[in-house]
Amino acid sequence: MLKKSLLIFLLLLVIAAVYGWMNRESWLAGFNQERALTTAQFKQEGESVGKTVGQQECLDRTLKQFDGCLSYSCTVNQGVFLKACLSQAKETQGFCDGVPEYREKPTEDDKDWAKYYCWDRNIRGEGCRFLMKQQKYFCSQQ
Repeated sequence: MLKKSLLIFLLLLVIAAVYGWMNRESWLAGFNQERALTTAQFKQEGESVGKTVGQQECLDRTLKQFDGCLSYSCTVNQGVFLKACLSQAKETQGFCDGVPEYREKPTEDDKDWAKYYCWDRNIRGEGCRFLMKQQKYFCSQQ
């Protein structure tokens, strides 16, 4: 009985894998379309908010929205929001003070800066460091 159940389970697993393989292009097209719409929404929202606030408020709002967010897509969405918001925001005096220069390969000091910025504000989620990298990039372009 156990062998029969295991065989049926494996057969169903193979059928599901074949079905998934045959429909991968359809799924990918749908995923890409959904991702593009979500990105456009967060970009538009970020630009809209950025027109009414300063740079520090953009960062603060992004981190508040992000706090506790654990998924990769949530981190990416907040990164899109932050980048768009900063592109429209009024300059905040001191926003870039103490922010390390952006590097493709961050040093240990760069990593510590981002880590402790997040920890000191009790912001959970590894993606917080990604968002701080956005600030480093923005400040390096100024």
